[in-house]
Amino acid sequence: MAGNQPLPSAGTEPARSVRIKRGSQPSHSTLTPFQRWAWRVFRDRVLRAPPDPSLDESLAKAHIRLRGDEYMAQVYAQTVVAAIGLVAAGIGTFLFLDLIGQPLIGVVVGVIVPVALTPMILFALEGYPASTAKARGRKIDAKISAAMSFVSAMSSADVNIDQIFRELARQKIYGEVAEEAAWITRDTELLGVDILTALRDGASRTPSKRWQEFLQGVVTTATSGGQLKPFFLMKAEQFEQEHKLEMLRRVETMGLFAETFVTVVVAFPLFLVIIIAIFAIIGSGGSGMITILYAIVGIMIPVSQIGFIVPMKSLASEA
Repeated sequence: MAGNQPLPSAGTEPARSVRIKRGSQPSHSTLTPFQRWAWRVFRDRVLRAPPDPSLDESLAKAHIRLRGDEYMAQVYAQTVVAAIGLVAAGIGTFLFLDLIGQPLIGVVVGVIVPVALTPMILFALEGYPASTAKARGRKIDAKISAAMSFVSAMSSADVNIDQIFRELARQKIYGEVAEEAAWITRDTELLGVDILTALRDGASRTPSKRWQEFLQGVVTTATSGGQLKPFFLMKAEQFEQEHKLEMLRRVETMGLFAETFVTVVVAFPLFLVIIIAIFAIIGSGGSGMITILYAIVGIMIPVSQIGFIVPMKSLASEA
């Protein structure tokens, strides 16, 4: 089937056997020893209160090969292990502070650390699949423009749609887009699913709205009798324009960050240090002013620099 020819409707292909390469075996997603232990220990707890169905969706979008109940059992096990570690750290802190004559502070720290951090760890582990899925979505959006150029070039050569996604899956330079194409190819070649159903499934489990709209557009164009080649060319131009606008926006944002960095992190602390140093020389309370200077140089400046470096690094990596 050529890239500019309409696809047959879903369900018209005859049933066929699943084939793999000679000498190879299908891989299975096996649990690690820790995950098996977690499932044995927390299975009843998880089954009594099944996790939210959205967790399974987030796991699929994040490409974490676990069921929702298996993942929650792992979360509970990791939280218990972390809590034990925090309790041990609290006890060690108490013993140390007790030796130096601060038992009350040791009791406070030893109790607050595990009590406060354990719920935070549980919350972070429960939200990990959703955050990972969002990160994958951003990576897909960053590579989708270049991937669409590859798809449109293959379509212009009248390559079959299933072969286009197979070749796209082999191009690891496209990152998570190639991973999404690999899952579509897996459905068609290993599971025996027709290409339209595989595209629909791919659209339902992808974390990227742009990739989802592209796959749904392919299915709609094919089932309505349209030509795929003009559609691929149009989407390639659209994603290229969107990519240029996104790059322009990021450059402007980075320029704004740079100007703010010079003002807030360089000029303001410099003037503040000079003013406080003058007050310390000509006024009373010199030791207090020196303490403030230490706080500015040792805490304020490093923290403000980190506060600018982290988002700048994130913008630069996405550019």
